[in-house]
Amino acid sequence: MDPMVAERSSSAPSSRGGIMDTIRAVMMAVVIVVVSGWLFMWVMTPTRVYGQIWLPKIRADTISTFFGTQGATILLYTFPMLFIAVLGSLYIHLGKNNFSDIAESKGNKHKLAGIWRRPLIVKGLGIVSRIELAFFAMFIALLVWSFSTYLRVSFAKITPLSAAANGEQVWESKLDSAALRLGLVGNICLAFLFFPVTRGSSVLPLFGLTSEASVKYHIWIGHIAMTLFTAHGVCYIIYWAVTHQISQMVKWDKTGVSNVAGEIALLAGLAMWVTTFPRIRRKMFELFFYTHHLYIVFIIFFVFHVGIAYSCMMLPGFYLFLVDRFLRFLQSRRGIRLVSARVLPCEAVELNFSKSRGLSYTPTSIMFMNVPGISKMQWHPFTISSSSNLEPEKLSVIIKSEGSWSKKLYQMLSSPNSSVDHLDVSIEGPYGPVSTDFLRHETIMMVSGGSGITPFISIIRDLIFLTETLKCKTPQILLIAAFKNSSDLTLLDLLLPISGTPNGFSNLNLQIQAYVTREKEPITDNRKTHPTTVWFKPKSSNAPISPILGTNSWLWLGAIISSSFVMFLLFLGILTRYYIYPIDHNTNRIYSYSRKAALSMFFICICIATTASAAFYWNKKKGSMEINQIKNMEGASPTASPGSWIYNADRELESLPQQSVVQSTNLHYGERPDLKRILLERKESSIGVLVCGPKKMRHEVASICASGLAENLHFESISFSW
Repeated sequence: MDPMVAERSSSAPSSRGGIMDTIRAVMMAVVIVVVSGWLFMWVMTPTRVYGQIWLPKIRADTISTFFGTQGATILLYTFPMLFIAVLGSLYIHLGKNNFSDIAESKGNKHKLAGIWRRPLIVKGLGIVSRIELAFFAMFIALLVWSFSTYLRVSFAKITPLSAAANGEQVWESKLDSAALRLGLVGNICLAFLFFPVTRGSSVLPLFGLTSEASVKYHIWIGHIAMTLFTAHGVCYIIYWAVTHQISQMVKWDKTGVSNVAGEIALLAGLAMWVTTFPRIRRKMFELFFYTHHLYIVFIIFFVFHVGIAYSCMMLPGFYLFLVDRFLRFLQSRRGIRLVSARVLPCEAVELNFSKSRGLSYTPTSIMFMNVPGISKMQWHPFTISSSSNLEPEKLSVIIKSEGSWSKKLYQMLSSPNSSVDHLDVSIEGPYGPVSTDFLRHETIMMVSGGSGITPFISIIRDLIFLTETLKCKTPQILLIAAFKNSSDLTLLDLLLPISGTPNGFSNLNLQIQAYVTREKEPITDNRKTHPTTVWFKPKSSNAPISPILGTNSWLWLGAIISSSFVMFLLFLGILTRYYIYPIDHNTNRIYSYSRKAALSMFFICICIATTASAAFYWNKKKGSMEINQIKNMEGASPTASPGSWIYNADRELESLPQQSVVQSTNLHYGERPDLKRILLERKESSIGVLVCGPKKMRHEVASICASGLAENLHFESISFSW
């Protein structure tokens, strides 16, 4: 080949990558500008400038026979975040195949990012980094600013004369005003509440977040919101009682605030709130789980309480949550092909599902699983232990028998008298970080306790792929695994898949320090110490796990959000122009607020259901050919003699892969790992530290990284705590 041609061909991907990086940088700049503007509107909302100058002018310019006064709220509060969601989908899609992170150099920006991600608070709020605390402080400042500004503006209008005109004392008028403003500030929390729990969000990845890692933000905001809403309701009850207006509690205005609806929403919120406290949630998780579905009642009656026009200020987060929730519903209706299970002596099972090659996910991703044979209602999250790169046609999860649900599953699969040859399973997901950047570290230290090793299996398998297939230089890996009993050591056998790693750990610099804390020496008995394999016969209707919206799922998500919202605007415009406007003429004093709210909510649900269903079934039909090919390949396999499969799988497991694990492992009996010594004695310039296990262990590792005793320790803020 001509050297010049070779040079041009080799530089072409780099050139395309540079153009793509530039496009994404411009898109990110637009995201920052729009989000900043949206936040600035929330800062200005309680001010006199906004209420008396900006809003009247904007309404005058936007009011029409199609949207009325609601148009201004949609333009200022709803449209910006839905635009960000659509732009975010495109941004993630363009960066999906960008491998620039693999070759990214270790620079000062990584050191700066590591400092900001370093834990600052370990107890109380949980493990909280500097940047998380900074943003949380800014959010609290926004709430304080809003409440104080609302009070300052409203109290300035309350005088003895104005109070007397209403038959009240000054303090009673101020109590009325404060009660209202508490509700308005609570609405700010509600505007942010649903973003963290939108699992397939295109907004969270823009800021380097996942829904799993953001659940704690939902918890914080939820506690603050319910505190404010409860104070809002209590203050109004006191106000009505002292002013002899207790009848207001049963008032449902046709064209105003509906107090009854607000009280129903508050009661639903309180029922949810009470069951979220740790002591109740841990002891009665099912009560917490089922009670939390009252969010539907809360939202519906909240909209009835304040009206759809005002609710549009809080709409974006809930709108995106609805899109995600309906897509999850569609995905969960499909039966999944469960191919096999590895049953371990430590009362754990590895479930192996068939998957399409088009489904890719990053290490530490999770999926939610439902087994109707155990419980039709319960969904449980599990970390995916396989690598979509190393195992393109298989997806695995490891389930340790710890709770009642997992114990039933283990008993079902491990019982000698069991004749289970099929298991109905539904899934939602996978969900996880859009990308990972572990290669920037010289060393990765993984600290696990018990079944906490499962998230690290996917990381190790992915690093095996990088070093064996892509020939990338990978960091040194130190896995510190603490187990209660020696039987739990069989979890280490799952570090490698049954097949696909002929060289084992040959090119991977891996050290395993395994600690058995409750035994002084190895215990030997006649029980089988190696995993056994159970093979299933999937139904013909069962399908491999595949992307819910196909290989271009982010583009489809953007299309669903944009098209459903445009459809909603069309319906709303037609409804307003040809039905509401002839009756009301934009006076907002004739047509029922509740009817308008009910119709608007109905339109939102219809538009989301229609567009999401169309996208889902289009991609399902498009992927049916690949699904049939996978089924035919499985049908051509020797399923008629599964016993030979079990023998071969176990024999292979006991040979080279297991030997690779044994050679890399140092066993310690009767002691716990001295984490402080182990972490601080490492002298590499950059060490990524990940921990998964009991709460005490997580807090200990986070405290060491936060102590400042070693600047080379970078605590990775990946959450494993669904």
